Amino acid sequence: MRAVLAVFACVFICSPPLLAEEKSKEQAGSSDEVVIEGEASFYGGQFNGRKTANGERFDENKMTAASKELPLGSKATVIHEDTGKSVDVKINDRGPYVDGRVLDLSKGAAKKLDMIDEGTAPVRIEVDPDEQPTQKLKEKVEDLAEKQQNEASGSK
Repeated sequence: MRAVLAVFACVFICSPPLLAEEKSKEQAGSSDEVVIEGEASFYGGQFNGRKTANGERFDENKMTAASKELPLGSKATVIHEDTGKSVDVKINDRGPYVDGRVLDLSKGAAKKLDMIDEGTAPVRIEVDPDEQPTQKLKEKVEDLAEKQQNEASGSK
């Protein structure tokens, strides 16, 4: 009985710091996460039904996006920095081809972010390696995160 009580006491005493450490990691964001901030736009209309860079047919109502930087097939969360609204998208195309833009969202994804009227919005794009559909994409996102960290620290 004393052994059982000792185990419970140890778990009780040891758990709060572990939980606090996990929470602070979540608040800080994952160090292997790719984060891109900038201006996003959206596209649809004349592109609807055309092939995307990964070979899929573009459907303006699906939750997809075009990026020059992120791997095709990767999953990303896009957060509208002014409203806090977010949407999860799949990167299935290349773009945008307008200077100063970091992402082109499908019209459906843009609607979820409530940016249709403005046409563009300041966004934060978060890409977590652990949320990727394949091991290969996980590795590509990890490599991109490492490159981003190296650039931020000034090393090559």
